[in-house]
Amino acid sequence: MTVLRRTAGVLAATAVIGTATPATTALAAGTSPSPSASAVLPSGLYGGSDPKFDGVWRQSLALLAQRAVGVTPAAKAVDWLAGQQCANGSFAAFRAEPTAACDAQVPVDTNSTAAAVQALKAAGGHDDDVAKAVSWLKSQQNKDGGWGYTPGSASDTNSTGVVIGALAAAGASADRSPYDLLAKWSIPCAEDGGGALGYQPDKQGKLAANADATAAGVLGALGKGFVTTAGKAPAEGYAYACAGSGSGSGSGSGSGSGKALTREEVARNGAAYLGDAMSATGHLVSTLPGAKPQPDYGNTADAVVAMAAQGWTKPAKKPYAWLEAHAVPWAQQSGPAAYAELILAAHAMGADPRDFGGTNLVTALNATGPAPRAAAAKHTEEKKSGSSVWWIVGTGLVAGIGIGFLLSGRRKQQQL
Repeated sequence: MTVLRRTAGVLAATAVIGTATPATTALAAGTSPSPSASAVLPSGLYGGSDPKFDGVWRQSLALLAQRAVGVTPAAKAVDWLAGQQCANGSFAAFRAEPTAACDAQVPVDTNSTAAAVQALKAAGGHDDDVAKAVSWLKSQQNKDGGWGYTPGSASDTNSTGVVIGALAAAGASADRSPYDLLAKWSIPCAEDGGGALGYQPDKQGKLAANADATAAGVLGALGKGFVTTAGKAPAEGYAYACAGSGSGSGSGSGSGSGKALTREEVARNGAAYLGDAMSATGHLVSTLPGAKPQPDYGNTADAVVAMAAQGWTKPAKKPYAWLEAHAVPWAQQSGPAAYAELILAAHAMGADPRDFGGTNLVTALNATGPAPRAAAAKHTEEKKSGSSVWWIVGTGLVAGIGIGFLLSGRRKQQQL
C-alpha cells in the first residue's frame, strides 16, 4: 500500500516501456497534481489535490487511520466515500458525478474497491455497501486465485494482497484460495532478491523483487488489512532470515526445495527481504523508471507495517526511527494518504502517532479535511461556552465596557 498504488496501471505500463510519464515521475517524488482552476473539490473529501487518480484511495486511508487511533470521522467524509460506489458494488478512483450511473467508461478497479471496503467497515453503518463491494470483488477473482488491478486484468501481488485484506476486514472469504499464488510468486531464498515477492511474472515467467509487492504480499499472506497491530514477537535468539538460508524454520520453495511455501513462510521470507533491504540505510529506495533514485517514504512505511504484522518489530525499529526523522516533510507535501500511512505504521509498531518525531500526525491528517465528529462537537460546545462567558461579562461588567474587552470566552481548541 503506497500513495502510488493509484497509478498501478500506469506504473505497469511504464515498466514495460522503460520510461515514466511526467505524472508518474511527479508522484514518485512525493507530489500530487494540483486541481485545475475550475475544479471544485467536494467538501467531504480529504486533501486539496486533484482527486482524479486517488480520491477513493486517499479518503479510505484517511478514514482508516482516524478509526485506528480512536477518532470518529466526520459524517460527510464517510458519506462522500459511500457515495462514490457504483450500483454493482465497485469503486473507481474518483467519480466527479457520483449521481450518474456507472457504465463501461467508468474505470473501476479492485484496489479502490478493497480500500473502500476496509474504510466503510471500520466506519460502521454501511453493511449493505460493504456487502455489495465484497460481492463484486469476489466476482473479479481470477482462475489462479489472485486479482488484477482492473476487471479482467492479470493477477498481481499488490491487488491480491489488498483484496485479501478487504475480505478479512469484512469477515468474508474468497471462493478460491489466493495463498498458493502468493507462494508461487515468492522468490527462492538462494536467488537474487530471495524472500521478496514479485509484482507479477514478466513475459518469460521470471519474477523481480518488488518491495511494494512484498509488503502487500506479507499482509496478504497473514490475512491482514491496512490496519494491524504487531504480531507475536519471536523467541530470543530467533534468526530474522529467509527460510532455508541456514537458520530458517521452513523448507518451502523459497529454499529451493521445490516444496510449496506455507502462508507463514511467505510472510516470514517477505519480512526478511524487507528487513535486509533497509538494514543499511533504514529506508527503501524508489526505482521508478525515468526517475532519479531517492528515499521511498511510502514503501518504507508499508514495509514497517508488514514487518510489525509479522511480529518483527525489533528489525523494524530502525526504519521506523528513520521515518520519524525524515518523513514528515514528505507527508506535508503529499497529503492525507501519506499522513495515514505514517499513522498506520506507528499504530502497527505500538508507537504514538501524536508524537511522531515531535509531530502530531493525527492533528495534521484531520486538518486536511472535514473535522472529525468529536472535534466538531467540542468546537460547538466551546462556542456555546464562549457565549455564556460573554453574557456574564456583558451583564456584570457594563460599567467597564469603555475600556475594551479584557476577557475572551473562546478557549483554544485542544489538538486531537
